[in-house]
Amino acid sequence: MPTDSNFIAELLTQLQVDNPKKQLSILHQLATLEEPGLQPLMDFLLARRQQPAITYLDGTAYRLLWQSHAPQAKTFLQAHWPDGLVTPLSDKGLDYSELQQSLLRQDFEAADRLTLKKLCELAGSGAVQRGWLYFTEVENFPGQDLNTLDQLWQVYSEGRFGFSKQRQIWLSNNQNWEKLWEKIAWKKGNAWTRYPNEFIWDLSAPEGHLPLSNQLRGVRAMASLLTHPVWS
Repeated sequence: MPTDSNFIAELLTQLQVDNPKKQLSILHQLATLEEPGLQPLMDFLLARRQQPAITYLDGTAYRLLWQSHAPQAKTFLQAHWPDGLVTPLSDKGLDYSELQQSLLRQDFEAADRLTLKKLCELAGSGAVQRGWLYFTEVENFPGQDLNTLDQLWQVYSEGRFGFSKQRQIWLSNNQNWEKLWEKIAWKKGNAWTRYPNEFIWDLSAPEGHLPLSNQLRGVRAMASLLTHPVWS
C-alpha cells in the first residue's frame, strides 16, 4: 500500500468530508499504514474534541490508536484521555470503567455480561440476587445511566450496537417484535438464537445484535427498555 505524502494528503482531504461512513473507512485505511498513519489519526481525534458529543468516529480513531501499541500513540492517549475516551455518568454512582475497557478491546461477550450486571445493579439488590430484571424495574432506570450504557456501546462498535440502535430498528419495523428479533438475529423462524454460542460477538453481527442481555428477551422488559423516556 502506498504511504507517500500525496496519498496521505488525499486521505486527509477526504476525511474532512462530512460523511461518517466514508470517514470511518478512511480511519481504517490510515490505521493500515501503521506508523505513517498514526499522526493523522491523532490529529483527527484531537481536532474532534471541539465537537459537542463523542461519536463512533472518535471511538474508532481512539481504538485504532490504542490497538497500534505504538509508544507515541500510548503517550498521546494518556496525555489527553487518561481515564478513557468516554466519561461515564451515573445517577447511581456506578463504575462503568470495566465495561468501557471490554468494549475498547472488542470483547463484546464480556461487555454484554457486564451490561446485564450493571442493569441489575440499577434495578436494585433484588435484581442483583436473581440476575435478571422485571419490566417494572426497567421503567425506573435513571436516564443518565441508560445514556451512558448506550453511548459506550455506540462509540466502540462503530455505531452498530446499543439500545438506541435496537429502538431505531424496532421503530422502523412498525414496532413489530417478530421483525425486530429477526432483524437483529435473536430469532430465526420459530427458534430463538441459543446463548452464547449462536450469538455473534464481533462487528460482523447485524446492527442492533448487541447488547443482548439475554434475560431482556421478553417483550415486556424489552418494551420498557425501548420506550424509556430517555430516548424521547
